[in-house]
Amino acid sequence: MTIAVFLGSLLAAMALGIPIAYSLLLCGTALMWHLNIFDAQVLAQNIMEGANSFPLLAVPFFMLAGEVMNTGGLSKRIVDFAMALVGHIRGGLGYVAIIAACLLSALSGSAVADAAALTALLLPMMVKAGHDKARSGGLIAACGVIGPIIPPSIGFVVFGVAANVSISKLFLAGIFPGIWLAVGLWATWWFLTRKEKLETPPRKSRQEVFASMRSAGWALMLPVIILVGLRMGVFTPTEAAVVAAVYALFVAGVVYRELSWTQTVQVFVTAAKTTAVVMFLVAAAMVSAWLITVAQLPAQIVSLLEPLLDNPKILMMAIMVLVMVVGTAMDMTPTILILTPVLMPIVKAAGIDPVYFGVLFIINNSIGLVTPPVGTVLNVVAGVGRMRMDDVTRGVMPFMLVQFTVMFLMVLFPQLVMVPARWFY
Repeated sequence: MTIAVFLGSLLAAMALGIPIAYSLLLCGTALMWHLNIFDAQVLAQNIMEGANSFPLLAVPFFMLAGEVMNTGGLSKRIVDFAMALVGHIRGGLGYVAIIAACLLSALSGSAVADAAALTALLLPMMVKAGHDKARSGGLIAACGVIGPIIPPSIGFVVFGVAANVSISKLFLAGIFPGIWLAVGLWATWWFLTRKEKLETPPRKSRQEVFASMRSAGWALMLPVIILVGLRMGVFTPTEAAVVAAVYALFVAGVVYRELSWTQTVQVFVTAAKTTAVVMFLVAAAMVSAWLITVAQLPAQIVSLLEPLLDNPKILMMAIMVLVMVVGTAMDMTPTILILTPVLMPIVKAAGIDPVYFGVLFIINNSIGLVTPPVGTVLNVVAGVGRMRMDDVTRGVMPFMLVQFTVMFLMVLFPQLVMVPARWFY
């Protein structure tokens, strides 16, 4: 009955069009009434405690870093560097998008920010070169999925806080899975464009390649600083977010001089608005998470899934399919906040490594950003690229299917995630 109250109240509120954060609060209130423990003061305390977390300070600073990079010229220089490397290859603009997505994901950790930057910079060039616009938009949307996987990652921060798992280990374990996804996109783009009639720009000279590398050098140093700092224990993930934001402001304002005072104020306002949405979601979700624990919902679900506990791979398959279904209707952050307190006890009972589960969970939620009908990244690409949503959805389908295939390969072969992760540990 408790599970029915939890799911029924949440789904009913969402069906009525109530925003996710308020739906979570209504769901928590309904559970409190059902358990006969309703207390407005306890509700308020849980909301306050939900946002009162030191690791969550990483969210606003990574948001700020991403906004500064897009406005201050760092993203543009990274795209120019990727263009100098592979722009001359047949279908090279697609490979530029993939390389640039990997580099940008190592700077901001936001799928939306990366997809918006790549769409604005590359989509017109890809269409002009003769690529199908829908396919090009689909590739860029799929590239945005890499953003929350290669560190730093806002998704890993939120999951780490909700699941009480080491954020540093999640960051380091996400490097190679992000690369595997990029390899899958590279192969798919090659297969789809091998018969297209395209115009390829001339190959850049060695001097031009080095010049673009020097120009992007300041931007390219940021992921090195963050990863080395985390690996050597110089700073925590939260402190890494501050380093990223300050470094990006310095490079954009002092080195590149492309960030004016007016733009700086606007960047701070935009980052603050986005952060407010995320933090209110986190605060509201913590009410439901507390009540889920009080109502012993995880224990009930563990008993339902007990036959699968002896076979972790089949259990992981079932969980991944569940998250795929949820991802078609819900955005990444609320999915993490709602499902994490329910799934983590099951994962621990089955003896699955929490870091391994966290990486696959975030990959699945990231791909959910391009699954229709709610895919946030699809909406961003359609809006920035002035495309119909149907066209972007059609274009992203082959790339999305390959990403799901890569994810399930990681379920079947955990070594693809954990062996490289232990190198970085």
